[in-house]
Amino acid sequence: MSSENIPTVAHELMNPAIWGGKMYANGWREGANRALDVTDKSTDQVLGTIANANPAEMREAGKAALLASREWARTPAERRAEIVRHAADLLERHKEEISYWIVRESGSTRMKAYGEIQASRDILYHSAELALRPTTRVLKDDNGMLSYIERTPLGVVGVISPFNYPLALAIRAVAPALAMGNAVILKPDVATAVSGGIVIARLFEEAGLPTGALQVLPGDADTGVALVEDPSVSMISFTGSTVAGRKIGAAAGATLKRVSLELGGKNPFIVLADANVESAAHAGMFGSFFHHGQICMAVGLHLVHESLIDQYTARVAEFAKAIKVGDPYLEAVGLGPINKKQRDNIQAIVEDAVRTGAELVEGGTFDNLFYRPTVLKNVSSNSRAFKEEIFGPVAVIVGFNDESQAIQLANGTGYGLTASVFGEIEHAKKVGKQIETGMLHINDTTLLGNREAPFGGFKASGNGSRMGGDADLHEFSTWRWTTETRQPIPYEIQAT
Repeated sequence: MSSENIPTVAHELMNPAIWGGKMYANGWREGANRALDVTDKSTDQVLGTIANANPAEMREAGKAALLASREWARTPAERRAEIVRHAADLLERHKEEISYWIVRESGSTRMKAYGEIQASRDILYHSAELALRPTTRVLKDDNGMLSYIERTPLGVVGVISPFNYPLALAIRAVAPALAMGNAVILKPDVATAVSGGIVIARLFEEAGLPTGALQVLPGDADTGVALVEDPSVSMISFTGSTVAGRKIGAAAGATLKRVSLELGGKNPFIVLADANVESAAHAGMFGSFFHHGQICMAVGLHLVHESLIDQYTARVAEFAKAIKVGDPYLEAVGLGPINKKQRDNIQAIVEDAVRTGAELVEGGTFDNLFYRPTVLKNVSSNSRAFKEEIFGPVAVIVGFNDESQAIQLANGTGYGLTASVFGEIEHAKKVGKQIETGMLHINDTTLLGNREAPFGGFKASGNGSRMGGDADLHEFSTWRWTTETRQPIPYEIQAT
């Protein structure tokens, strides 16, 4: 697509005159710190500015959100559902200008941007329905007492979201938390603070959410620490790296907050001897290369039976070679740019793999921030590529001789987010049941998602919390037991 053919986008919802240089904290306001530039990840062109909130401003937002949470919790569920549903409608209406920000700010392809918008819309509709679910159960109702339990809001939920799927990974916590009657403070990654924060603020502002019920404050690590430690905040929902998640979990634990940690993965993709190689290669390639492999569910280890490894590797390499890499705003491409720090880390991991004996079958090169899809075969267990979450477009292929070895390798990563097994279906199911993972897919990619399915993992991939489906009801509310005594009991303690 040439620059002359790029459709003109009318910025109605995202008019910079409203949000430029600002945060959304009890309305739009500038911060004390110097504003941050919002840049196009392919060209480094400055697209706008956002506020850079400091810890004091975050604490102020916490107090305001706590006040707003009390009124929002009393808002009828029907009204909460209406507002969340309206936000979904607005997202669909303004999807072209929202996709503009996802593409330019995050380096996403247009296909991925549209998919992310669709997923976010689905989450919003699901959350609106969630608000209308029955939340009360009667335990006893007789002449003496009415006793019942009910789900009640937590108060203020703090959301810290990442850069890779900025809109969807923020919406999946923000929307159900609001629907359940909580106020929310969102701290998006500063690298994608518009598509992962400002867009959400504008959607809910236009949808009629009361001022203060949602606060959006981009900021650095110190601002995130202030959110985690704020006594006004009852829960932290964090999506990001395992290293950061451990720190957040420890800090939240010290304040006795509820904490939801959705962290990294080194997800195994097992190809059994009776697998269809063509189908497996398609799914394995997609799992490693889609959106530069910068997805927590990306395939981390391709564990392939020795009888199929040459054929499988050759096919994945063919797919990798055919993928077009370039500026997703200016042309139709399969992969866009990644940031410099991540590019350098990926290159170091690939070079280490080759030094330790891996065969570089395809890729391993880059042009500026555009990294080629890469295929490594027979990767050593001593290499970084085998041990670490790469978060880049690299297929790490390792052979195995028997299934027990494959299961041992799959369970030895230290992670437990998602896994796939390819093979004759009953055979694959038998192997899959032995893998320690929060999500399992037979004869499909690791990248599957469903708004009704509980999403999450354990070990280094998370603390066992789940998002999506019925899990949202429990994640963003708590139990309260109430009794109403109709005939008071004359309690006595026997005198001595």
